[in-house]
Amino acid sequence: MMYRWLRGLVGPGRAERPHEVRLSADDVVDCAVYARGRRRPGAADFVHAAREARRRGDSFVWLGLHEPDVITMTAVGQAFGLHDLTVEQALVGGHRPAAETIGDVVRIVLRTARYVEHEELTETSEVVDTGDVTLLVGERFVITVRHGAPGALRDVRRELELRPELLGLGPWAVAHAVSAAMVDGYLEVAGHVERDMERLEETAFATDRRPGIAHMYQLKREMVEFKRAVLPLQEPLHRVIDSDQLPPALRPYFVDVRGRLARTVDRVAGFDDLLNSIMQARLAQVSIDQNNDMRKIASWAAIAAVQTAIAGIYGMNFDHMPELHWKYGYPAVIALMLLAAVGLHRRLKRVGWL
Repeated sequence: MMYRWLRGLVGPGRAERPHEVRLSADDVVDCAVYARGRRRPGAADFVHAAREARRRGDSFVWLGLHEPDVITMTAVGQAFGLHDLTVEQALVGGHRPAAETIGDVVRIVLRTARYVEHEELTETSEVVDTGDVTLLVGERFVITVRHGAPGALRDVRRELELRPELLGLGPWAVAHAVSAAMVDGYLEVAGHVERDMERLEETAFATDRRPGIAHMYQLKREMVEFKRAVLPLQEPLHRVIDSDQLPPALRPYFVDVRGRLARTVDRVAGFDDLLNSIMQARLAQVSIDQNNDMRKIASWAAIAAVQTAIAGIYGMNFDHMPELHWKYGYPAVIALMLLAAVGLHRRLKRVGWL
């Protein structure tokens, strides 16, 4: 396997010289050692940070990665003693929300979501951009691996560092802060989507300008993507709360996150029902418009049929026909045709066909 081959680069012969392994500087977003809830000064290399956390009983490492390559993730796995499967799973994105324990490390996958601003909804509009964050929580470390543009954790780290009493609870405090940030992001996206739904509902019943079915279908596709991020997280979050590895002091915090997630799930389910109702109403409007068009076409066809019938009768060229040799016969027939057309038009308009 690729991981086992690359692990030789940072194996026993080279573990003391991490600089010999070429790591991408863009992969490592931040790495810090925290002792009793406070960040230790200086930039920390994750290999030395892992050793320091093991040496000090009151410290842990928070390593943040963004789309790491194979070499970087392999070095991280060697430094923190991660399982081969954990390293391989962290290399790719697109995972379903999950919570599982591999060895002594708890792997939590969260989907990230970000609302994409747009002036108006089109059949190609991107409404929700998604990614994922993998948290690897150990006894003395927490590793966050982010894939995709949304879900940046710099603000989460900054805000958590302002709460040393919470950060002092260890790596699971970081797991809570990241989970809370993701769920808050869901609520923010839901708020923007709700406004899109309101605008779509208004235009769907407007008389001057109505959205096409393709616009609604595109929004429905985006909502499916959003649902894939929100709904499957409920079970992993329950599993984390019931886990024996979660410190009791942090359990109420995760319960609060679960409550906010439940509210988001309810809102997303409501969006789905509302969007289905709007689409059904729009389809009904299309059917009504088509029926109205067919009525108008049939009405004008009926008016034209009367003129055609009269003209057809007088075009038979018989010798004995009413008023055939009368000098006012031609204008009389024209007048009859006009009167028939006007009378039929008024009648059809009165019944709502025109």
